[in-house]
Amino acid sequence: MTTLPPNDTSTDIEELRRQRQLDWVASGRDLVVGDAADCPLPPDELMHLDARHPAVRELHDSGLTAEVFRVHARGHDWAVKRARSICKVQGVDGQTSFLNEVQRRSEMTALQRPGLSPTVYASLKQGLIVSPWIAGSRVNDWDETGLRQLFDTGLALLRAGFFEWDFCPGNVLRDDRQVWLFDYGYLYRFDPLRHFNSAGTGLSAPQHHLAERIESRHVFGWLLRLESELGADAALRAFRIEKLIALEAYERLRSTLAADGATPTVLQWLDGLCAGWRTALAGSLSDLYLREGWRSHATDLDDDLKGQTCTPTTLQRADWLLAALRLRHPALAAQRVWPAAEAALDRPALIALYERRRQQAVAFQLPGA
Repeated sequence: MTTLPPNDTSTDIEELRRQRQLDWVASGRDLVVGDAADCPLPPDELMHLDARHPAVRELHDSGLTAEVFRVHARGHDWAVKRARSICKVQGVDGQTSFLNEVQRRSEMTALQRPGLSPTVYASLKQGLIVSPWIAGSRVNDWDETGLRQLFDTGLALLRAGFFEWDFCPGNVLRDDRQVWLFDYGYLYRFDPLRHFNSAGTGLSAPQHHLAERIESRHVFGWLLRLESELGADAALRAFRIEKLIALEAYERLRSTLAADGATPTVLQWLDGLCAGWRTALAGSLSDLYLREGWRSHATDLDDDLKGQTCTPTTLQRADWLLAALRLRHPALAAQRVWPAAEAALDRPALIALYERRRQQAVAFQLPGA
């Protein structure tokens, strides 16, 4: 399905993947996973579901690329994801996310484990993905058990050669036993033995990794709420728990990849991340919280602006960034949190830049968000 290039660190695996997916869409080819006979209802009927259908128990229509029906049939509940005729996310990755999810599900049939939603049936042309219904809810408050489960799921994906970019609240559910990832629209192939992630050449964006994705897309949104409701000390205590779990997970990942023959570049990169976290955990953590908070909020703001998929949380993140610039600019500068283009700007220019970005986030608010 997805063939990575040979050991050539100059190949842009991200653009290669995008072009192949655009070619697939242009070809009109179908991709089917599973057997239609295993569906709770005939696929033709599933394609035309609406809230009035007698088998439909719930309809979740807030998704940007698809709507999800809870269907009761054959004595069980099923999740039926149906692609939107018009995707609400801008850009190639958003426009091809349903194709990508079907592709990844076709490759993950052997990767059956708690935390990953299995596939009963999927068809690109029919715009359907059918899976067992997860009787859970969004994770509003993280605890040690839930965070460990999420990191364990992320590690399993990494070891199998899958990099998940979107651990957003809408893609993660928790039932009474398990945290589940159930959307694979932004799950891409990479080689964990020689790549950091699936962006660019696989080595050109070392700032993106499992913990960063979990933090940027989910955990720092939760910490932002803790700051607001319970204060900075409560957020720091929660951050310490998450970072200890991340460190333990990365130490296991490093050991596994070393045994599997990972390149020195990958192992040294992991060593650097772990060393930085150990040093911070031995101290007050406030500097690391500021640095990774900036990274997470700025990254998520940028993601939402690019996709034109902003929400009230996007505005809260922008407000956090502006407050940090106004109150802690010297500390941010000392930690070199900005990319080169922003590092050249003084404090007033940075504030003006992020005020403009906040205005864009207002303009790109999703209806009903």
